[in-house]
Amino acid sequence: MSGTSGRPASILLQTERLILRPRDVQEAAVYRRLWTERDERVPAHRRIDAQGHPTIEDIARGIRREQDDERPGLLAVERRSAGDVIGYCGLVFHGNGAPEEPELAYELLRHTHGCGYATEAGAAVLDWARTAGYDRVWATVRAWNAASRRVLQKLGFMETGRVESDAVHGDSLLTVRDHRTRG
Repeated sequence: MSGTSGRPASILLQTERLILRPRDVQEAAVYRRLWTERDERVPAHRRIDAQGHPTIEDIARGIRREQDDERPGLLAVERRSAGDVIGYCGLVFHGNGAPEEPELAYELLRHTHGCGYATEAGAAVLDWARTAGYDRVWATVRAWNAASRRVLQKLGFMETGRVESDAVHGDSLLTVRDHRTRG
């Protein structure tokens, strides 16, 4: 079975500690802060450039475009106890699998790392993806990113053996979670 199309306007995922919901343009400053916190090994197109782009407005425009996309997308990760947005987690479509097979993407503010939030948010998104009919979900991760590799392992992703070599930024590993082989 392939995934369904159409982003539910009211998607709301809740865990013990988190609420995952559509991103809002008013949160663009939080998402820009993620850009400023990225590891220096991340490719330049994923970091703030010399002209300061993306700006908060650039990111807000991107969020507005996401709202028009019919496919599931990135969700704000909000802590229930504090009511603060600490990053995003969701599904994106980059073509690592078949066109209808999404990729899990997540990124959280550094001060929240090591608390299990990425695993908790990822599990909620994967549960939703399974019930929405997505048989497989992919994820890419840099070989040097031990923390994200652990998160993916905890979420049941397996390395496929496909590696995109990059001597400058570190090899990119392709992983997959196949819902057809999991209970």
